Amino acid sequence: MMIFDILTLFPEMFQSPLDSSLLKKAREKGLIQVNLHNIRDYARGKHRVTDDYPYGGGAGMVMKVEPVAEALDALLHEGVRAHVVLLTPQGEPFSQKLAGELVGHSRLVLICGHYEGVDERVREYLIDREVSIGDYVLMGGELPAMVIVDAVSRLVPGVLGNMASTSSESHTEDLLECPQYTRPSEYRGWKVPEVLLTGNHRNIEDWRRRESLRRTLNKRPDLLKRAALSEEDLKIMEALKKEG
Repeated sequence: MMIFDILTLFPEMFQSPLDSSLLKKAREKGLIQVNLHNIRDYARGKHRVTDDYPYGGGAGMVMKVEPVAEALDALLHEGVRAHVVLLTPQGEPFSQKLAGELVGHSRLVLICGHYEGVDERVREYLIDREVSIGDYVLMGGELPAMVIVDAVSRLVPGVLGNMASTSSESHTEDLLECPQYTRPSEYRGWKVPEVLLTGNHRNIEDWRRRESLRRTLNKRPDLLKRAALSEEDLKIMEALKKEG
């Protein structure tokens, strides 16, 4: 079982995504477990304040270190192992490759930042890594946490059931997925490529690889710099470039 512990100020934000579609089924089957922890429960004082003004002045408020630290203490008591991730715009970019790394941990703790940021001591002493889902700023780390739970969960064996393997999906090999079609074979004069109707699996696989390379070249050529391309792939790429 893959366990996610999410530290957040807004646990109610997660209810709808977790109670829908494949995530709901995966939880019901016991393939994943998602535990929501309200950081405010670990704040001190009558009003359980979780933020304060930054030392040295400046705009906005900063999430305090104490409630985050004490929430982690409650979770990671002696003998409990987990990989602790802070969701922040400053983190390493989230990718399919990183999702594949994270699924290798049996337990992930996701800390959702908020306000103008988190006390730097959280970064220095309490986490294993920082992750960002893109070069933009959100209200908090809740949406990034949902993205990570979704992307990592679908890599857990059994979550996708009898659905196709994830090995040919976009970004798995640093290539975009080839075009996909289903019935009917013709609609409004729009036809499915003939090769897909032949039943010749070798030709179909060749077509899919070529179209995957074509789509990546046209839409995300930056991915090709790190893709593992064979000699045949390189020949196809040259031919595609000549086609324009």
